[in-house]
Amino acid sequence: MTFKAALHTLHKPQSWLRTAARSLICGAALSLLTTTSSAAPVALTDVRIIDGTGTTPIENGVLVMDNGRIIAIGDAGSVDIPADARLQSLAGKTLTPGFINTHGHAGAVRGLESGHYSRDNLIRQLDLYARYGVTTVISLGDDEAEGFALRDQQNTPALDRARLYVAGPVLSAQTPDEARSLVDTTAELSPDFIKIRVDDNLGRTPKMLPAVYRAFSERADHHDIPLAVHTYYLEDTKDLIRAGADFIAHSVRDVHVDDEFIELMRDRNLCYSPTLTRELSTFVYENEPAFFADPFFLREADTAVLDTLREPARQQRMRDNTAAQQYKASLPIAMANVKILADAGVQIAMGTDSGPPARFQGYFEHLEMWMMQDAGLDPMQILHAATGGAAACMGLGDTGTLEVGKWADLLVMSENPLQDIRHTRSLEQVWIAGKQVHTAP
Repeated sequence: MTFKAALHTLHKPQSWLRTAARSLICGAALSLLTTTSSAAPVALTDVRIIDGTGTTPIENGVLVMDNGRIIAIGDAGSVDIPADARLQSLAGKTLTPGFINTHGHAGAVRGLESGHYSRDNLIRQLDLYARYGVTTVISLGDDEAEGFALRDQQNTPALDRARLYVAGPVLSAQTPDEARSLVDTTAELSPDFIKIRVDDNLGRTPKMLPAVYRAFSERADHHDIPLAVHTYYLEDTKDLIRAGADFIAHSVRDVHVDDEFIELMRDRNLCYSPTLTRELSTFVYENEPAFFADPFFLREADTAVLDTLREPARQQRMRDNTAAQQYKASLPIAMANVKILADAGVQIAMGTDSGPPARFQGYFEHLEMWMMQDAGLDPMQILHAATGGAAACMGLGDTGTLEVGKWADLLVMSENPLQDIRHTRSLEQVWIAGKQVHTAP
């Protein structure tokens, strides 16, 4: 676990340490069980390495991996490549850690329909995330037994799809006692997070009462499980932080954040997931979005889904939808707040809320990063938010950065994303646990 992650947990230290410790211990045990002497190390050479820590890239780098993990990394003159290693020159290309989506959902949707939660559908979606270079997904809600099982089976060099962490059901209660009971029941599943919503859906539904979300937080503390919160309004988010929230899973979208909010975030070392594409998805289909013509999107798109989203009557309903137009007005505020917080030193954690219908898994993570650049963040900030910063925020101890001992989850791009974050669309290779699982067509 990184020092940043430890700082992030000062008010709830055991919860994050438990998550990281479980990952490291299970990973070490399963690695021993699955070690084979026949597989040779792999050395990627002559490559620019952006290691996910936010430090200066290595321009002529070497990375060596064996049995799923990184065993050496550095500039070409400092790394001893094992004699039996398989070499792959990546001259002119860029190597980064796999991307981490700190707020996604997996398992329930096929096309534009919910209600399809299954192991097969989970694997289909985790494969899709992986093909887009999203090698870890934090699913913040609506997770069922199959998701927990996949979470528990992933710390092995045999893994060939995106890693999954889960929260179980999104919890809601009317009273503090009910909140405590729901946390107790969910804790029996051993979730990585507890997830709650504090939002009135633009005045259309009752909002969770402060006494109730305080009870959720206190009971999550009792079980040493971090609390992720869906929120919308600035004042609610401030009070949730005071109540002990561990992760802000959406942008503040009603007004611009103020100095008090910044200080609350920094004092508690909290991370902030913008989910700009969530806001975009609420209104963008009022017309045909530009990304419908993007080959990077179309290579995985279901044409039947696109045809449905192009239907004139459907688009008109979105143009006439009051909530959709309010969320459209909220997006510039959300984008401005990301820039304000990043400039103030608050750690941003890339997240999208992808997974519900028409929030396209894999592609939306790239679109999120491109929107973060449009909001004013520079490419290194964005890459850190999607790799090492995200890992630290979520308490992930053995992924997110390219360092010795960590899982070899990494991406190869033909163009340098530090020049323009939109170069992430030049993704050529995806490696998970030291195996190449995808090559771009």
